[in-house]
Order: sequence, then C-alpha cells, then structure tokens
Amino acid sequence: MTSMGEDSSHDEFYVRYYVGHRGEFGHEFMEFELSPSGKLRYANNSNYRNSTMIRKEVHLSPAVVEETRRIIQTSDITTIDDSNWTEPQKGQARQELEIKMGNLHIAFTCAEIGSLVDVMNSVDPEGMRVFYYLTQDLRCLMFSLISLHFKIKPIP
Repeated sequence: MTSMGEDSSHDEFYVRYYVGHRGEFGHEFMEFELSPSGKLRYANNSNYRNSTMIRKEVHLSPAVVEETRRIIQTSDITTIDDSNWTEPQKGQARQELEIKMGNLHIAFTCAEIGSLVDVMNSVDPEGMRVFYYLTQDLRCLMFSLISLHFKIKPIP
C-alpha cells in the first residue's frame, strides 16, 4: 500500500480497479476508472471469443460520485496494509485497486482472489476481507451503472 497524507472531504477523487492476467489467449482483463470529473471508463478484453476489446464510457452525476466515495470511506480500506499480501507470480492473475481522495493516495496489488476461501487462508484475512468486499461492491456498482446506461431497449 502506498499512502500519502490525509483525506480532505470533497477534494479530488479517483478510483481505478483492474483484474487480469496474461495467458494462452493473451492479455485478458477487466478494468474501470472513475475520474474526478465523474467520467467512468470501462474496458474488458477477453481474447478467447475472437472479439474486439469492449470499451464504454459514461459521465456520472456528482451524487453518484459522492456515493462511490462514501462506499470507499466506510469500507475501512484506508486502514489496511497490504505489505504481507501474496504478490502475483508471473502469469498469475492479479488485482489492483488505486484510490485517491484529497491528499490520501493508496494502491493495492495482490494475486486474484477467487473466493472467500482464498481470503480466509491468506496471511491477512481481515485486511483481505475488507479489500475483497470493497472490490465486489465497486464492481457491482460500476457494472450496474454501465448496464443501465447502455440498455439496448430502455425500460419504460
């Protein structure tokens, strides 16, 4: 974890999440990034289906950005230290989470977490649990926002 300074209530806010690996089908990954302006960028690359990379971009309202910030602040992720977490080995899937809130800047990297069993068997089950649940919450929120924005047939 990298940390600099303390959080300032409504200063710059940025979050990026990445999960991916390099394997038999090349670089396969899923990534989203929420910038301070409210721009949400999503990318997904799965080469096994011989398709192009999926890229989507939406602009979120300040209320949605603030809710994302609130989810992160209440998760206790800022109290976690990833120095004992298992580093991903060459070719192994990895997860990255980067957060900037005001003067606070943290970045986590670990091997991909497949399930809660991986969390409970880790050297830092409590820290990994916080990381796991936060990344699951953020993934669900971002997938929902992307899906809502790009509905082919709008809900009346």
